[in-house]
Amino acid sequence: MGIAYDKPTVLQFQTNGSGAEGYLTVASLEQGVPFVIRRVFWTYFTPNNITRGRHAHLETEMVIIAVHGRIRLMTEILSGETFEFNLDKPTEGVYIPPLCWHVMEYSHDAVQMVLASTEYTPADYIRSYDTFRQLARQEERTYPGHTPP
Repeated sequence: MGIAYDKPTVLQFQTNGSGAEGYLTVASLEQGVPFVIRRVFWTYFTPNNITRGRHAHLETEMVIIAVHGRIRLMTEILSGETFEFNLDKPTEGVYIPPLCWHVMEYSHDAVQMVLASTEYTPADYIRSYDTFRQLARQEERTYPGHTPP
């Protein structure tokens, strides 16, 4: 397996090519993705400043990449620590661990590609922010003084 991260983390991907011939960027377990990719999906033609996401996953790990355009990504882990990223390069992505609330806003020309560690399972989604925060409180009661992943 790849490197394990417990917080949202910027990943750099290997790129080959030139302005004269174009570029090729690779993302794989051997090329920076810290999990085996089980699903790939993408979004596009999202109206300006529409907010998407607004959920967390119980088990799924993801890497979010702005293949084109700009994506503003806001995240929060169970400890309450927040992170914000501005994605606008197809050569980097942000790793999202399980139990990480995430919200995205897009430029109209943004194309978002997501690499995921699991197949789609509706039961994996935490769609309520209140439920997400309840999980954080349960984690703190279970492991006092422990900073959850």
